Amino acid sequence: MLDHAPMGSTHLTPHVVRFHELDPYDHVNHAAYVTFFEIGRTDALEAIDLGLGSLKESGYQFVVTKLEVRFRGAATFGDVLTISTAVSATSRATTTWTQQITAGDRLIASAEVTVAVTDTTGKPVRPPEWILEGLDPLTVN
Repeated sequence: MLDHAPMGSTHLTPHVVRFHELDPYDHVNHAAYVTFFEIGRTDALEAIDLGLGSLKESGYQFVVTKLEVRFRGAATFGDVLTISTAVSATSRATTTWTQQITAGDRLIASAEVTVAVTDTTGKPVRPPEWILEGLDPLTVN
């Protein structure tokens, strides 16, 4: 663990389920949830001025190295989902993101995502301090 103090909170991203995200059973297709979690992470990064475009211009990328999803319920067309996103841990080489998708008070899915920092060629690098400090608004205990 790095020694800078976490001081953040969970970022919330709304998403309304669209027809093309459904499977033949009229539920959100399981693969769509991976996209929903990505939407939540990229939205959260934009909110703290660490958007993927500006990171790339600075010579860095966030790369998902592990994704574990747990499905708890079903969502369907028109449901208003909330994607909750927070950074739950940082280390020398990676960050761990904790995410949940809810519909009202129903937990639909949760994920733990391990994200590495690379240069723009894909070579893993230690994140510079300005990136780690930039993540502080999303970092929770």
